[in-house]
Amino acid sequence: METIFLEIFNSILGSIREPLVVLDSDLNVVKANQSFYHTFSVNPEQTEGILIYDLGNRQWDIPKLRELLEKILPQNTEFNDFEVDHHFETIGQKIMHLNARRIYNEANQTQLILLAIEDVTEREYYKRHLEEMVAARTAELSVAREAAEKSKHLAEIALDEIKELKDQLEAERAYLQEEIKLEFNHENIIGRSNEIKYVFYKVEQIAATDSNVLVLGETGTGKELVARAIHGLSSRKDRALVKMNCAALPSNLIESELFGHEKGAFTNAHSRRLGRFEIANGTTLFLDEIGELPLDLQPKLLQVIETGEFERLGSSDTIKVDVRIIAATNRNLEAEVRKGTFREDLWYRLNVFPITMPPLRERRDDIPLLVNYFMDKISKRMGKAIGMVPVNVMEALQNYHWPGNIRELENVLERAVINSSGSKLHLVDELKKKQKALTNTNRTLADVEREYILRVLEQTHWKVSGNNSASEILGLDRSTLRARMRKLDIRKP
Repeated sequence: METIFLEIFNSILGSIREPLVVLDSDLNVVKANQSFYHTFSVNPEQTEGILIYDLGNRQWDIPKLRELLEKILPQNTEFNDFEVDHHFETIGQKIMHLNARRIYNEANQTQLILLAIEDVTEREYYKRHLEEMVAARTAELSVAREAAEKSKHLAEIALDEIKELKDQLEAERAYLQEEIKLEFNHENIIGRSNEIKYVFYKVEQIAATDSNVLVLGETGTGKELVARAIHGLSSRKDRALVKMNCAALPSNLIESELFGHEKGAFTNAHSRRLGRFEIANGTTLFLDEIGELPLDLQPKLLQVIETGEFERLGSSDTIKVDVRIIAATNRNLEAEVRKGTFREDLWYRLNVFPITMPPLRERRDDIPLLVNYFMDKISKRMGKAIGMVPVNVMEALQNYHWPGNIRELENVLERAVINSSGSKLHLVDELKKKQKALTNTNRTLADVEREYILRVLEQTHWKVSGNNSASEILGLDRSTLRARMRKLDIRKP
C-alpha cells in the first residue's frame, strides 16, 4: 500500500501547489512535494528521512504541531484546519492550516501520515484587519465632515467608499454564515480508479487558468467537489468559493440573487442587496444546475461572462467585476440548445473546458474506498464502532447500479450504520440489480431522473420533507426537490 500511495503522490499530488509532506509512523519525513521545498526553502537532502521537528535546524519543533501529531491525530483518522501561527527564521511569520490524515495498511495500523499545509497568512491578515480598515475609514469620514464646507465632494466620496466596504463585509459575512449551515463534503475527491484519475488530470490542467469550466455528470456524482478542487488549486483560493444553485430558487428571485437589487426595485425590496457576482468579485462563482437557468436571464449572464459588467435590479449604474465561472449541470445542454431552452452562444461560452464526473456505476473500484470513508464518518458521528464490512455486503454494494450515485451510497450507508448493533455493517436496503428498463438508450436523463424520484416518493408515501422523507433519501433540500418535481411534472396521484 505504501508503494501505491507514493506512486499516486509522485504522479498527482506531487504537482499540487499546496505543500504536502508524507510521514512514517515515527514522524520521519518519507516524501515531500516541490511546493513544500519551495515554500519553506529546503531541499530533499535536508528533508527526507529526518524527524519533522528537526527540519531547518529545529525550526519545525512547534508545540502546536506536536499537539496535532502526538495528541490529536492518534485519536482521529484525520483532523482538518488546525491553525498554527509560527515565525520561521528563514521565511518569516506564517499562519498555516494543517490537514492531517492517517493512512492504514491492510492490518489497519497506521503506516503513513499525509500532512497538507495551507498558507493562509494573507487571508487571515485580511480577515483580522478588515474591520480595522472600516473603522479607519469611518474615522477619516468624521474628520472630513468637520471640514464639510471646504471638502464636501471628498467627504461624499469617502462615504461611498465606506458604504461599499460595509456592504462587501456584510454580504461576505451573510454568505459565509449560509455556507456554514450547509452540509457538504470538505474532503478531496475520493478514488483511485482510472476514471477518477482522469478527472484529477483535467482539474490539474485547468486550475491555474481563469478559463470557464463546465462540470457535467449525473445527480449525486460530486460535481461541486470538482468545482471546489479547481478553486482550491487556483490563484483565487485565498477567497471563499461563492456558489448558487439555479434550481433551488423561483425564477423571479434568481436575477436578484445573481445581480443584486436596489432599495425599492420591487415589492419587499426594503434595502439594497449585493448579488453573488459582486460577492464573488476577485474569486470563483460556482453556478450549480446551470441548465435550470430561465431562458430570459441567459442573455444577462452571457453579458457578464463576455464583458464582466452588469447592473443591479432597479439601477442603471454599470458594475465591473472579475469573476471566474464554474458551472455544473446534469442535463445534456447540447440537446437543450436544439430544443431552444438554452442559448447556443451561452453554451459555447460555458463549454470552454468541460469535465465529466463519471457515475458511480463506472467507478466500481472506488466503492470500497468510499464505503470505508462514509462508514467511518457516520459511525463517529453516531458514536458507534463499526469497522467491518462483510464480503457479501461489499459485493452487493459493488454490484448495485447506483442511480443516485455517491449521494445515494451515503444515504444507504447511514441507514446501515443506524441498523447495525455490533462491529459488522448490516445492510438494510435491498439493492436490486439494474432493471432492464434503465438500459433503454432512447430514454433521456430527465426520464430516468423522473422515474427514480417517483419511485422514492412512492416508497415514502409522498413524504417530501422530514425524517425518512424523499428529500432525505435523495440528499436534496426540500425546495430543490419541489423545484425538480415541478420541472419534471411530478404530481401526487
